[in-house]
Amino acid sequence: MPDASPETLRPAAVLFDMDGTLVDSEKLWTIAMEDYAASRGRTLSTAARESMVGSNMNRSMRLLLADIGEPAGEAEIAAAAKWVAARVEQLFRQGLQWRPGAPEALRTTRELGLRTALVTSTIRSLTEVALETIGRDSFEVTVCGDEVDGRNKPDPEPYLRAARLLGVDPAECVAIEDSPTGVAAAEAAGCAVIAIPCEVPVPPGPHRTLYRSLSEVRFDRLGRLLRRAE
Repeated sequence: MPDASPETLRPAAVLFDMDGTLVDSEKLWTIAMEDYAASRGRTLSTAARESMVGSNMNRSMRLLLADIGEPAGEAEIAAAAKWVAARVEQLFRQGLQWRPGAPEALRTTRELGLRTALVTSTIRSLTEVALETIGRDSFEVTVCGDEVDGRNKPDPEPYLRAARLLGVDPAECVAIEDSPTGVAAAEAAGCAVIAIPCEVPVPPGPHRTLYRSLSEVRFDRLGRLLRRAE
C-alpha cells in the first residue's frame, strides 16, 4: 500500500505550552514580578521581563533579582519565588483569560482523537490552579517546570518527558508554543513546532510554522508539519 501523504498523516500527540499559548497569563506574571520589584522600592525593566517569557521560575527569579539590584543567592531566589508564586496564585484565582482560539483548539483535538499533553514552565501548584480554567481532562499528561530536575526550557527535557510519558516519538509530535524559549525547547526535542507569538516575537525557522492565532491552525492537517513528512 502507498505511504500516507503529509496531508493525511496524524501526529502521535499535540504538546501544548500553557502561559501565553492557551491562557493570557504572561500579563499576570508581569504584574506579580512588577509588584515584587515595587515591594523592594525598585522597578522591573522591560528588557528583563521580556527575557523571562517562557522561562522557568528559578531562572526568572535570578533575572528579576539581578535587574532590581538585589542579591541572587539560593536563599534570595527561593524567597522571591515564594513571594511571586503566592501573588500569581492570587491573580490566577481571580480569573484566567483564554488566548484566541484556545478553547476551540482543545475541543478540536478531542474531536479528532488526537493525544495531548500540557508542557509548561509553570510550577505544579500554579498549574493546578490554571487547570481549573483549562480543564484537566483536556490532557492525557501534564509536565510542569518543577518536575524536570532543573532541565527547564529551553532544554528539551520537558518535551522529551512528555513524549516518554505518552510513549511516543517526539519527532512524531507537534508542539504549540508562544515564546522563543519554548520553541527552542520543542525543536531541540525533535518536535515540529507551531509558534504563535504572544508577548515577544518569534523569528522564523526551518522546523516551525508561525501563526497569528490558534484559530488559524488546521488540526486535521498537522501531519504536513511533521519532520518525518519532509
